[in-house]
Amino acid sequence: MQCEICKTKTATVHLTEIVDGHRTETHLCQACAQKEGVTVKSQLSLNELLSSLIAAHQQTGENAIEEKVGKVCSDCGMSMEEFRKQALLGCPNDYSVFEADLREIIEKTQDNNLTHIGKIPPRIAKPAAQVQEQNLIEDIKQKLEQAVKKEDYELAAKLRDQLKALS
Repeated sequence: MQCEICKTKTATVHLTEIVDGHRTETHLCQACAQKEGVTVKSQLSLNELLSSLIAAHQQTGENAIEEKVGKVCSDCGMSMEEFRKQALLGCPNDYSVFEADLREIIEKTQDNNLTHIGKIPPRIAKPAAQVQEQNLIEDIKQKLEQAVKKEDYELAAKLRDQLKALS
């Protein structure tokens, strides 16, 4: 890859900047990077790296981070803000950490329904109306079972009558 400024030398300095969620990459040769004021530290000792990480952690603290970005997954470090930008969760633990927020999102996308209904595949021989009627019958059967368990016999009788009318 060639330097973006001089276009003659090979780019050895690669800068990636993310500003307001927009990513820009710049590829420069060593000489052009120095002219632009980009300093490249060739080696960083392990001691320097660890001390800077510890200092940063002590300054912010975990509670301060959580106040700024909300809940943070203890396993992968994912925040709800990051999920909203990427639309991908970081690990399986995120489902329990962000459960309440995810429920709201799922309900909005599924028309206030937490059960995924999905689409009807085109290869199914039955017309869509028949499949929807079958789904309605299954839903009424489940409600009927719940009504019987709760000993709400009036509701159970109404649901039974609905099933007879549909059958």
